[in-house]
Amino acid sequence: MGEILFLSHRIPFPPDRGDKIRSHHVLKALVNIGPVHVATFADDDQDYCCEPDLAALAASYRLVQRSKTLAVAGSQALASGRPVSLTAFHDQRLEAYVRDVLESRPIDAIYVFSGQMAQYVPPEYRGRLVADLVDVDSAKFEAYAAGKRGFRAWMERREARLLRAEEARICSIADVSLLISCAETELLRSRLPNGAARLQAMGNGLDSEFFDPATVAPEPRMLAHGAPRIVFTGQMDYAPNIEASVRAIDRILPLVREVCPEASLHIVGRNPGAELLSRSGRDGVMVWGRVNDIRPWLAAADIALVPLEIARGVQNKVLEAMAMALPVVLSPGAATGIDALDGQEFAVRESDAAMAQAVLDLGRAPVLAGRMGRAAREWIVTHASWRAALARLPNYMGMAAECVEIA
Repeated sequence: MGEILFLSHRIPFPPDRGDKIRSHHVLKALVNIGPVHVATFADDDQDYCCEPDLAALAASYRLVQRSKTLAVAGSQALASGRPVSLTAFHDQRLEAYVRDVLESRPIDAIYVFSGQMAQYVPPEYRGRLVADLVDVDSAKFEAYAAGKRGFRAWMERREARLLRAEEARICSIADVSLLISCAETELLRSRLPNGAARLQAMGNGLDSEFFDPATVAPEPRMLAHGAPRIVFTGQMDYAPNIEASVRAIDRILPLVREVCPEASLHIVGRNPGAELLSRSGRDGVMVWGRVNDIRPWLAAADIALVPLEIARGVQNKVLEAMAMALPVVLSPGAATGIDALDGQEFAVRESDAAMAQAVLDLGRAPVLAGRMGRAAREWIVTHASWRAALARLPNYMGMAAECVEIA
């Protein structure tokens, strides 16, 4: 095929959070199909430090600092009648780059990563369009609104309504729309006006050679705390992760410590706010913030706890913990799209009390915990490679899969 334009709401480097991990591996696979031009945003200085990595893969690229605050994006959205998510990622510099690439290069296909970036596809474009929506954002905002009141609830409902219309628009113009699981695919299909769309599930994979407990030394700072050491990882300025962390700290850990007073909970991930930092350093809780490598922290843990109440798609944090041979106690939402066996490869529990009991059962039975951890890693190695996850990507791009080697 000819050349590809890749539109991503965040630079696919470093692959250290869920959306970047997926976009990183998709971009590397697309480069094996044809020359790729990339339009994307940087959130911070570390993103800019990865610009050479992007330059090494892309035939050309435009990396723009995303500095628009939520307040500014919200004001623009209210004035224009558009979703906040779209105004937050609208930039005239990227518009100009996309226009120039489409006019000057033989672009056969556009790959849109995340629904916020479909706004850059011009109405007159007639090539192949693949929209990787990942999950159903409108449903996520509906869930946010259910737990809010007043103006915040109104804004979340507004965002959900407008995003639902945007998702329908994207699906109507895309040759194929991708979601991270069959459950997300069917959810979106049920929300489209006529239910008909070219939807496909393309799950995430995992590099099980990288996430291998045999190759990593446990983090000594975490080992200094009481056992069982419970870990929750993720982007800590992301609302569902904040809510899950607060649930673990305020509702689940106290139940565990009633029986096992030495138990400790470790919240590991970038950008924790005051709500989490104020809870750190007491009652067995440690909030560590951003770390360079999550693997030593997983290696030092005894149990991974993932009590997400709002969860869309497949959770990379679950896959990573499983690959590191950790027994995982998780909510039904966090288990969505992972076809492992409850009770064998992880433990799915719903209530706070049930999660606390599962943590205690595993913490007090190291043989059981070790067996579940080994089964989890074996499941990842067998079922969750990136090669398998992206095997049909060439077909989605309009090529025969056997013509392309997916790295």
